[in-house]
Amino acid sequence: MEPLVVLDKVNKHYGDLHVLKDITTTVGRGEVVVVIGPSGSGKSTLCRAINRLETIDDGLITIDGERLPEEGAELAKLRADVGMVFQSFNLFAHKTVLENVTLGPIKVRRKSKAEAEKRAMELLERVGVANQAKKMPSQLSGGQQQRVAIARSLAMDPKLMLLDEPTSALDPEMINEVLDVMVGLAKDGMTMVVVTHEMGFARKAADRVIFMADGSIVEEAAPEEFFTNAKSARAKDFLGKILTH
Repeated sequence: MEPLVVLDKVNKHYGDLHVLKDITTTVGRGEVVVVIGPSGSGKSTLCRAINRLETIDDGLITIDGERLPEEGAELAKLRADVGMVFQSFNLFAHKTVLENVTLGPIKVRRKSKAEAEKRAMELLERVGVANQAKKMPSQLSGGQQQRVAIARSLAMDPKLMLLDEPTSALDPEMINEVLDVMVGLAKDGMTMVVVTHEMGFARKAADRVIFMADGSIVEEAAPEEFFTNAKSARAKDFLGKILTH
């Protein structure tokens, strides 16, 4: 599999706290990688470092062979190529659903309003909220807002999607509607790095599971292998706690 994202000996500190320790891994083009682990293990920091929402202290991150730019226009271009979906939906409250999805393509990709709106409606249809296009985000449920956020990322035609705990702020009955969209993206070949506590999604959609603890990658394996035959004591302990509830 051709590598799309490469992390080589990536380190990150917050003061004395070493939150990413020599992280080395590769995400192949079209691969779905799910990052799991206990709270405070560095999962979200890793996800945010990939599009430089978090700076790193040393090491190397490349996307599609290009080193992560420090700042400026090159960094903006990279961010346009990397979709990001957060646990809090981060939609523009004063814009309609349709305007939220078309803003990036019009402003950054220089698409015409008509072209951007046509594509936006296709994407809103795909994530199941086309009938909400004229509404404001506050009129939608959390699950609907998160699906709009996914459509907004897809509208930029990203090479890569980063999803940082996309269902953790949702009520239980809304989680599946967002996970179903993510499973569909995985089937369509979207390259995704997903930080999540949803083990069912990891089993169903991941090509690989990365288990992190204390800022390090402890183990990585195919989902079936990881869930039935975890190697490390740390992973076994984690799975014992979450799979028995």
